[in-house]
Amino acid sequence: MTEKIRIKDIAQMAGVSVGTVDRVLHNRPNVSKIAFEKVEKALKEMDYQPNVYASALAYNKSYTFYLIIPKHESEAYWDEIEQGVKKAIEIRRDFYIETEILYYERFSPDSFRIVCNQCLSSNPDGVVIVPSTLDDTRAFTNQLHQKKIHFVMLDSYMPELKPLSFFGQDSFKSGYFSARMLMLLAKDDKQVATMKRVKDGEVTSKQQENREVGFKHYMNEHFPEIEIVNMELPLSASGKEYDNILEHFFTDHQDIHHCITFGSKAHIIGDFLLRTNRSDIHIVGYDMVEKNANCLRLGSISFLVCQHAFQQGYSCIDTLFKVVVLKKKVDPINYMPIELLTKENMDFYRRTQL
Repeated sequence: MTEKIRIKDIAQMAGVSVGTVDRVLHNRPNVSKIAFEKVEKALKEMDYQPNVYASALAYNKSYTFYLIIPKHESEAYWDEIEQGVKKAIEIRRDFYIETEILYYERFSPDSFRIVCNQCLSSNPDGVVIVPSTLDDTRAFTNQLHQKKIHFVMLDSYMPELKPLSFFGQDSFKSGYFSARMLMLLAKDDKQVATMKRVKDGEVTSKQQENREVGFKHYMNEHFPEIEIVNMELPLSASGKEYDNILEHFFTDHQDIHHCITFGSKAHIIGDFLLRTNRSDIHIVGYDMVEKNANCLRLGSISFLVCQHAFQQGYSCIDTLFKVVVLKKKVDPINYMPIELLTKENMDFYRRTQL
């Protein structure tokens, strides 16, 4: 068995000292090229596989990973991300890993820069980033590269910044898929609605923008005759204000019976429909947060497109652990499944498979 191979055995086969083998195994200096090649040949012939877990534990070193994420309300996609991060840390607690979560204001470059500077000043062992704008994020990741700090991108993929890895949905394909699902219900309609939560007229994430692009691409290809009507809900509005906006919207658009939202707040419409006893509106939304799940269960949401937010948070930390602690290689791009939930199959959905 591989685990029974001793350094002494390797040294004997290679014809070198035990100390030389130890230096090769731990990437230490002062090994001649000839000795290195002898040890490498012996390792290959013996099919030696080091116990990376035992080696990492033996160092007795502590690690701190930072998660940089937008400020958010409860019952949101980001909550699931955080729970996944905490689970990854719990499982790796023997390796003395900690996480620090820093929150920035969406659409505030100053807030993002402050948080990034705070992270850099702490000299973390690894970072998970939900990016801001490309330029602001590049200013931060350039410094991470200079300091040789590994970082993983979450939610929005910016390949030009050369992250260690990325976790998230293929947003364009997700939007394309959600359009196809919506049109299974709305193929005979003249209009469909998109609901967006906005700040100063802008949606809250690049991911949601890309989903909308994919959605419209499908509609242009297959249902160009159907009008897409946009409904905007300000991020700062109260629940009562949301109700007023929704009441006026559906009163003014009597032909609209199907609506999609590209974020995790489909329950805003779902709760409104339940309170007003309306059953003529059907919603496609995103993410299996509890309020959405309740609306799905009660029938005010027809479909939820899910992306394993919990698994994303878990996998980002696990990826940093594998690279920083275990010195392993990881996959650079990791797209999450695009899954469809209804009230009939929602009880079988698993937030994670660890």
